[in-house]
Amino acid sequence: MNTANQSQKSQTETSQTQTGATPYQLIGGAAAVQRLVNAFYDEMETSPEATTLRAMHAVDLMPMRHTLFEFLSGWLGGPRTYFERGNARCLMSAHADLAIEPDAADQWLRCMRRALRQIDISGETLAFMDNAFTRVCNAMINRPSRLGHHN
Repeated sequence: MNTANQSQKSQTETSQTQTGATPYQLIGGAAAVQRLVNAFYDEMETSPEATTLRAMHAVDLMPMRHTLFEFLSGWLGGPRTYFERGNARCLMSAHADLAIEPDAADQWLRCMRRALRQIDISGETLAFMDNAFTRVCNAMINRPSRLGHHN
């Protein structure tokens, strides 16, 4: 098992042992994950505050919507389709060729937080997901801010 799979599995197991259900189950399974992914990308496409993030993506977001759906499903404790693919890469490797500054990470997190609210995720599940997404966003930063600071 690679490091990405170990990290994903341990985060899900921690949440599952505390509640008796995985985050995937708590938010409503595949339908909820699909709504989250769609709300996230819709927000990214339409928010004037996400222009840097949007510019990092291809014009056609359908392939990314599918990939994020599969990734989040497995990461949240649902079907591990993404992680069982022969070509699956950990997040750091998948994004290594992108210059991710703090502003882009902040835009990603802002879009995801809005998406979480749009699909009515709340309470401990929201706190768990927000904390995990915040850690991931901070870890993805691989370039200093052009302004010299992170907001």
